[in-house]
Amino acid sequence: MRRTRTKLCQCHLSKQLKEVTVKKPVVLVVGQDGSLLQNLRDPLRRRGFQILEWHDKSNVLGCFQSQNPDVVLVGSLQNGDRDALEVCQQIRRWDRTVPLIMIAANSTEDVAIAALRAGFNDYFKQPFSFEELVLAINQSLSGIPTAGSPASSRPTVSNVIGGQEMIGESSSMADIKAYLSQVASIPSNVLITGETGTGKDLAAGLIHRYSPRSQKPLVCINCAAIPDSLLESELFGYEKGAFTGASSLNEGKLTLADGGTVFFDEIGDMSPYAQAKILRVIESKELQRLGGRESISLNIRVIAATNQDLEACMAEGKFRKDLYFRLNVARLHLPPLRDRKEDISSLLDYYIRDMNCQFQREVEGLTDEALEVLFAYDYPGNIRELKNLLEAAFAKISSRRISVADLPSYFRNRLKNTETLAHAEHDRLLFALSSTNWNRSAAARKLEWSRMTLYRKMAKYHLITSSEKLERDRPEKILQAKGSAK
Repeated sequence: MRRTRTKLCQCHLSKQLKEVTVKKPVVLVVGQDGSLLQNLRDPLRRRGFQILEWHDKSNVLGCFQSQNPDVVLVGSLQNGDRDALEVCQQIRRWDRTVPLIMIAANSTEDVAIAALRAGFNDYFKQPFSFEELVLAINQSLSGIPTAGSPASSRPTVSNVIGGQEMIGESSSMADIKAYLSQVASIPSNVLITGETGTGKDLAAGLIHRYSPRSQKPLVCINCAAIPDSLLESELFGYEKGAFTGASSLNEGKLTLADGGTVFFDEIGDMSPYAQAKILRVIESKELQRLGGRESISLNIRVIAATNQDLEACMAEGKFRKDLYFRLNVARLHLPPLRDRKEDISSLLDYYIRDMNCQFQREVEGLTDEALEVLFAYDYPGNIRELKNLLEAAFAKISSRRISVADLPSYFRNRLKNTETLAHAEHDRLLFALSSTNWNRSAAARKLEWSRMTLYRKMAKYHLITSSEKLERDRPEKILQAKGSAK
């Protein structure tokens, strides 16, 4: 939960706050460009938004914490793009979910990439289309209706994925987040691959949330859970009287998703019969209900996910090649947690805060021994397994820090039986850095290394903090590197 401050440093904000109502989305505009602010202020108000303005980067976090805006627009500040990225970092350290949109006065591709890596959800270069900006704001609000927008008359779909963000600051996660933003903006079908527990359903939800289809439903279908005998009635629907017991019209899940997105989870488990049916729908963009005589046009985007090797399944004749090539337009692979252990600290922090709220606890973290165990483990169940381990610990913990004894007994026995704590150099280094809050001197002492050895090992394993990563990726740094290369 966001903290509340009672005092604001700029008096002009107080006047604006008196006009704010709880019924309309609040947009915080941060920037010094007077013409930009003037061009945004009145048009956004006419669209039903409440506008707050903040004219420099000082104490912008205090303003954010006090006013709880629904979306933040960051324009040009004193030091240009550098200040905008710094504002983004400040807010992201406090809140990972609030939509952030950057409006750059002078932009290059390098600036756009740095903005996405810093945590901005969207990016506009001046001059820009005001209508496109409003569309991006509405999409980013993800469920907060704007004033005057018609409420959806469609039935609520119970299995819509929620609004969680992807957690992690490793280089692989930075690339995935940037790619997600790109894929969301195009209409192509998407195939997501990765082991069980890596967050494929979450990635699908984010693609839908940031796509132009976000105001329409995201319907999730577990391909392994629907038998062939119920496939057509569940997905395509049926007319009243189509069969015994069909006492009323059933629109079917695919019709409910019209205008939105269908997520086929574990599509590698789909039977050949079901594959043929789904392929026809994707190709023709229409379906026919059981008992119906007319075809119904369908406007859907398809996202599919699997933990199987579909290329191997095709070679064995278990998966249709034509369906594979229909799905494999945009491809996203989510790496296992063992390949991005740098993100374990961020995941632990996130889940501990979340479970403190859920369980009404005040857990501060883990003991050094428990951290060492969790960093050394390889997580065959990936992020889902890490979360389950923490939740099991929360169920029995009585102190402020989680110890090895608080972890479930089956996990402790597994460590003994498999000798998981082999203390690989990479894992030892990562644990030492994380447990000392990335203090190099303290980490070197813990490992009994010299500081130079520590730096060499960090370079060897590409271990840097998020702030160092941002500094490395700053546009001026990139340009300097390009200049020196010449």
